[in-house]
Amino acid sequence: MAVPHGAKRWPALTHPQALGLMLLPYLLGLAGFIFVPAGLMLGLAFTQYDGLSLPHWIGLQNFTLLFADLRFWAALKNSIFFTVLAVPLRSLGALALALFLNQPRRGAGFYRAAIYLPTVIPDIAYALIWLWVFNPLYGPLNVLLINLGLPAPAWFVDPSTAKPALIVMSLFQIGEGFVILLAGLQTISREVLESAIVDGATRRQLVWHVILPLLRPWLVLLTIRDVILSLQNTFTPAWVMTGGGPYYATLFLIQLAYEEAFDGFRFGQGAAILLIILGVAAGLVVSLRLLTQRWSNQSDE
Repeated sequence: MAVPHGAKRWPALTHPQALGLMLLPYLLGLAGFIFVPAGLMLGLAFTQYDGLSLPHWIGLQNFTLLFADLRFWAALKNSIFFTVLAVPLRSLGALALALFLNQPRRGAGFYRAAIYLPTVIPDIAYALIWLWVFNPLYGPLNVLLINLGLPAPAWFVDPSTAKPALIVMSLFQIGEGFVILLAGLQTISREVLESAIVDGATRRQLVWHVILPLLRPWLVLLTIRDVILSLQNTFTPAWVMTGGGPYYATLFLIQLAYEEAFDGFRFGQGAAILLIILGVAAGLVVSLRLLTQRWSNQSDE
């Protein structure tokens, strides 16, 4: 098409330049909402700051105060307990459902949508639903247990059952992991599976020696993502349903950071807790990486 006389002609963009322009909004958002706050958090962790006066450098004093606080050790234990127990159960649940619904079957689309539905429910609404489910007096779960002649626990009143109750409710929000693993299964060539079956592989051998090794990158990605999110997503259910109780049984690091920063105006200690959460996540991810390397070496032998 002819360009009108006097009109400004824009220079042609190369492919890398066009790609860079398309990524620019994402990179600006990543810098503004992730990198800059992370840098500020790193600096505040070593200062005394109440949001009113200027930050005052105090070195490692925030960490010293936290290590002397029994609430911190309770929150650390609860966070690790929740992550170590919930993440494998969520990954196994998503894997089992993906394997079951990968094959064409009647109503598969409905079941896939039903599995993903709890994931899109807002966190507060989801917590309120489960608060009703776990109600010890008229909740449907305890009514069912009583009718079956089983003991009906006082879920969020008893410290021994409060954390398991939070883990149970987290097992129903595995829609994203289910979709990821289902997509991974769709990439496995049917010829590979048929060749293994022709060679005499049983269903168990097919899953363990063919499907799982091919799904390893997807499983590692999903588990690392779930470890990081599990250290953060405990805030809403614990805050709405238990407030960290009873007796700090459901107090997690992310909630303690919020209380220190926005209730106590101790932003330095809140930032220090976030830095510790980052360290815990890094330690769990490194441990997971070592386990997957051992699994890879065993499967190659």
